[in-house]
Amino acid sequence: MGFEKKEYEFLEEIGLSSKNVGCYVNGKWKANGPVITTTNPANNQPIAEVVEASLQDYEEALRACSEATKTWMQVPAPKRGEIVRQIGDALRAKLQQLGRLVSLEMGKILPEGIGEVQEIVDMCDFAVGLSRQLNGSVIPSERPNHVMLEMWNPLGIVGVITAFNFPSAVLGWNACLALVCGNCVVWKGAPTTPLVTIALTKLIAEVLEKNELPGAIFTSLCGGAEIGQAIAKDTRIPLVSFTGSSKVGQIVQQTVSQRFGKCLLELSGNNAIIIMDDADIQLAVRSVLFAAVGTAGQRCTTCRRLLLHESIYKKVLDQLVESYKQVKIGDPLQKGILLGPLHTPESQKNFERGMELIKSQGGNILTGGSIIKSDGNFVQPTIVEVAPTVLAVKEELFAPVLYVMKFKTLEEAIEINNSVSQGLSSSIFTQKPQTIFKWLGPLGSDCGIVNVNIPTNGAEIGGAFGGEKATGGGREAGSDSWKQYMRRSTCTINYGSELPLAQGINFG
Repeated sequence: MGFEKKEYEFLEEIGLSSKNVGCYVNGKWKANGPVITTTNPANNQPIAEVVEASLQDYEEALRACSEATKTWMQVPAPKRGEIVRQIGDALRAKLQQLGRLVSLEMGKILPEGIGEVQEIVDMCDFAVGLSRQLNGSVIPSERPNHVMLEMWNPLGIVGVITAFNFPSAVLGWNACLALVCGNCVVWKGAPTTPLVTIALTKLIAEVLEKNELPGAIFTSLCGGAEIGQAIAKDTRIPLVSFTGSSKVGQIVQQTVSQRFGKCLLELSGNNAIIIMDDADIQLAVRSVLFAAVGTAGQRCTTCRRLLLHESIYKKVLDQLVESYKQVKIGDPLQKGILLGPLHTPESQKNFERGMELIKSQGGNILTGGSIIKSDGNFVQPTIVEVAPTVLAVKEELFAPVLYVMKFKTLEEAIEINNSVSQGLSSSIFTQKPQTIFKWLGPLGSDCGIVNVNIPTNGAEIGGAFGGEKATGGGREAGSDSWKQYMRRSTCTINYGSELPLAQGINFG
């Protein structure tokens, strides 16, 4: 069935129609849940209908997925890597269409939409190489004629619950690693970006089918909270990766922990950029603009707090306010636009409430501060002067709102940076080595991402992504994040005829 609007016809190239089945179970598309309509946040007009999963669909999916683990975990890791390579190629072939879909359904500007899909392609490439490097260790034994080894084996099933703001990239961080590590994947995408979930799953399913592998190796479920709750409670899923708010993440963690499962949490960020008196101001201003305005302030790594040394405070602020006034706002699919809409009308209302709250607590709005009246969910990029102790500054407002504050010393700036409950990303602009290494060291930033002379956002996939404190402590994507998707066994082998005991114990 075709689309009503001509500008949506490209969706047919990635297997979408005006009515879609939102559940891929045991190699088949089926769904028996409610029918929802996904909308374009730039005008709040419908794009397409999706039939969500029911709990019965979920149960069928998990039974098939559990069976598929017996096949997939026995496939040699480099062969699993070859399947992920083919998935990456399939995504690469549809990069432009998928990126356009992300932009259309989520609301981020087109270059960011394409960049997000590129991120999952990059994760596929990373995982292919990793499939030949899932190395254990050989450990010296204190006992004669003994050897100790570390073995890494698959967990079985990994549950992945992703958020609207990165509807494809976060899947890549998790699924690419989980698959090469020998796990099957059960994915619940955000309920407001179901078309992204369906389109990605169709490409992955085609690769599995072409290689005559069970479709249940990758299970996809469009749905709301009840599907997420089922994943969190399910003892058949040893590891659950959840991306979302700290409030919901804490509930997920408690639910999974009650059954002794493991959690990977990517939660809220309240990220700060510090600009020292010796900073390259032009570089810093450009970085802050991208960090605070990019994705309409809806990245978990968005810069929300800007700490300026008192000696350069006015100079930086004047340049930044002028830059904000040049930001082009509009349809994220149009060339030259830097700021698209917030994702939902409720997000726009949260922005309005946030502005009222910060003004009531003494905030001084320097630019922006209002919604833009239109059919879409647009708001003005906003800069607010405020004291670092104000309560509103401690919370994450998921919008392009930047709180600006002064400091006198590096120690004071670090204290402000670390004063919030979240601990995801942070950055400092300086030319002094002693400042850089104090910032990176034990008395510096307490975040999981600690940058120098770059924005808080736009992380590469080669490093482990994640944060501390109320951000959840999870690490995904690069470095040794793969270890969280496997179980480690310490193995001691006696190849002699004696039985010496550790610690020199003599037992009879």
